[in-house]
Amino acid sequence: MDDKHENLTFFGRIRKFLKVNIIAGLLFLTPIAATFFLLRLTIGWLDQILLIIPAKFRPENFLPFPVPGLGLIVLIVVLIFSGVFVRNYLGNKLVSIWERIIDYIPIVNKIYTAVKQLIDTIARGTAKDFKRVVLIEYPKENIYAMAYVTGVSVGELQEKTKRKMINVYVPTTPNPTSGFYLMVPEDETIPLDMSVEDSFKLLMSGGIITPERKNNKGGNK
Repeated sequence: MDDKHENLTFFGRIRKFLKVNIIAGLLFLTPIAATFFLLRLTIGWLDQILLIIPAKFRPENFLPFPVPGLGLIVLIVVLIFSGVFVRNYLGNKLVSIWERIIDYIPIVNKIYTAVKQLIDTIARGTAKDFKRVVLIEYPKENIYAMAYVTGVSVGELQEKTKRKMINVYVPTTPNPTSGFYLMVPEDETIPLDMSVEDSFKLLMSGGIITPERKNNKGGNK
């Protein structure tokens, strides 16, 4: 009986050892493998940009071996020239005409506007306009939405409510640049310690990317 119990204990330890270490290995290697896979996929996709160059002028005709990532260099050069173009008077006018044309195309105009707003938020740092991140009970009790404090309500808006109200912006997922404005009592909000940048990652990923909680009690002020 004791031998049987010892065998069960031994095999239990082996099973636990294998389980713990396999999981630890997965947690360590999976992000590394996924990162390399995505990088390889992205570089391969960017290298397809070289196809816009006439065949006889492509780099492989002049280099002794293929160089991965040349598409990224071409993309950077194209972005620089595009930026120079759209920032001058003629380019700015042409962009305005282009956007007016897009506005008249159903569905396409919605996609174009959403992507443009998202890129503008990331590139220009629009998120800095938000002071701090809070939770509010919305759209009903015991259901919470993340919101950004944009300021304190003043004037008639504050006087009519008889309570200290704050202005909040409630974003939508996956495009935080679309959302709506609410006024809520400050004492009914729950302050969060996460930064505005981390909250944007959470929103744009639909909750998949959850930032780790910071130990500092100061939060965002």
